[in-house]
Amino acid sequence: MNFNLACCKLCPHECGVNREKGEQGVCKISSDPLVASVVLHRGEEPIISGEDGICNVFFAHCNLSCVYCQNFQISSNNSYSGQWLDSFDSIINSIVKILDNGINVLGLVSPSHQVPQMVTIVEMLASKGYHPVIVYNSNAYDSPKVLRELNGLVDIYLPDFKYYDNTLARRYSNVENYREVATLAIKEMIWQKGTSLQTNDIGIMCAGVIVRHLVLPGHAEDSINLLEYLEDEFSANLALSLMSQYSPIDNIAEKYKHLGRALKDDEYNSVTEKLAELGFYRGFIQDLSSKSYYIPDFTNENPFDTVNR
Repeated sequence: MNFNLACCKLCPHECGVNREKGEQGVCKISSDPLVASVVLHRGEEPIISGEDGICNVFFAHCNLSCVYCQNFQISSNNSYSGQWLDSFDSIINSIVKILDNGINVLGLVSPSHQVPQMVTIVEMLASKGYHPVIVYNSNAYDSPKVLRELNGLVDIYLPDFKYYDNTLARRYSNVENYREVATLAIKEMIWQKGTSLQTNDIGIMCAGVIVRHLVLPGHAEDSINLLEYLEDEFSANLALSLMSQYSPIDNIAEKYKHLGRALKDDEYNSVTEKLAELGFYRGFIQDLSSKSYYIPDFTNENPFDTVNR
C-alpha cells in the first residue's frame, strides 16, 4: 500500500506536511502511531458487537474538530496523555490480550489520519496469526483514494454521515464541503462492500456498510433532509444507524445554544418517522435513554466502565 507521509494527503485536508520529519498538520500526529485506548466495548450496533463485544482501538486526535464530540478527551488535537500507546508493540500486545479472550472483531475508531499506522497494526496481527473482522469506524471525512487502498483489508465500514447542510459542518466541525466529501467516501465504501449486510452463522456481521447519523438537538430538520438525500443517492437499501445518544459537554451552550441540551422526544421521533416513510429497512434506532449509556471517560483504564447498561 502506498501512503506518502512525507507530503501527507491522507485525508481531504491535504495538509502536505512532512510527517516523517515531525511536521504536523491539522491532526498534529507524526508518522508514529498514537492510540488513546484499546478496550473491549459492547456499545456498537448489536449486529457488530453481539453479546461478547468488540475490541476497539481508539486512535488519538482526529481530522475533524466537532465541538460536541463525546470523545473530546482524546479527539482534541491539543490533547495528550503519557498513558497513551505510541509504539506498535504496545498496541499489538493490548489488542492480543482482548482477542485471546475469544473476541474476533477489531474496531479501528477515528483512523482517517492514521491509516498507514492502522494498516501496519492489521498486518502485524496477521503475521502473528490473528485475522479478526476489521471494522473501519470513521467520520466519513475520508479520501476515496486512500479508502481504495484498503480494499480487501477492511471487512466492515462504519462511517458517520454528520450533516446535510454544509453550514452546520462549518459551524460545528470546521470543514467545508462535508456533504460532498462524505458522499464520495461512502460511495467508495459501498463500491467495495455493497449494501447487503453479510453475517456469520450466529448472526454477527462480517462484511458490509452501515452509515451512522447522530441526530443533534435543534437540527431534526437537517437529519430529515439528510435521510431524503441518502435515499436519493444510495436508495433505501442502505443500512442506517440513527443515534439519539447526544449529550452536551461542559460549557457548550455558551457558544452553541442549540447544543446545550439533550435531544427531545419529538425531534428524534420526527426523524425515525421519516426513516420509515422513506422505506429504509436495514439498520438500527436507539432508545432516547441512550444519551446516558455511551459517554466514555478516557481517564479510566476502561473508558466505558462507568457506563450504565
